[in-house]
Amino acid sequence: MTKVYVSSVIPAPAAEVWKVVRNFNGLPGWAPFVAESRIEQNAQADQIGCIRSFTLRDGGRIRERLLALSDYDLSCSYAILESPMAVENYVATLSLTPITDGNLTLAEWQAEFDCAPDREAALMHQIGTGVFQTALTALKHRFGR
Repeated sequence: MTKVYVSSVIPAPAAEVWKVVRNFNGLPGWAPFVAESRIEQNAQADQIGCIRSFTLRDGGRIRERLLALSDYDLSCSYAILESPMAVENYVATLSLTPITDGNLTLAEWQAEFDCAPDREAALMHQIGTGVFQTALTALKHRFGR
């Protein structure tokens, strides 16, 4: 199993950042690589088990199922159901932790998945840098002081 982990400090209170990232259908509003998103079957975006289907700016389509959402822990977990990345058993968690010194947020995004051994390094870079870090950097700019 391959693991990817990325973290960033966001210059805003965790509760404010959580208002943005907790919306499972809100990726187009903060992830620059997502063009549009919808929740299938008219489910609520915070309903465990709901499926988001989104289109990337490059035309790729991804479907993900919400596995967990905790307003107490400020975290959400999801699984990829379909994607052009050739990953299997993909589960990711995005979590926020308040940093009390300065009223900042530690954002951590991690994933585990299976893939072909010859694709592991490329997928780790694509997911870690191209997805997780790109989105967290966009959040940093959104909340920049």
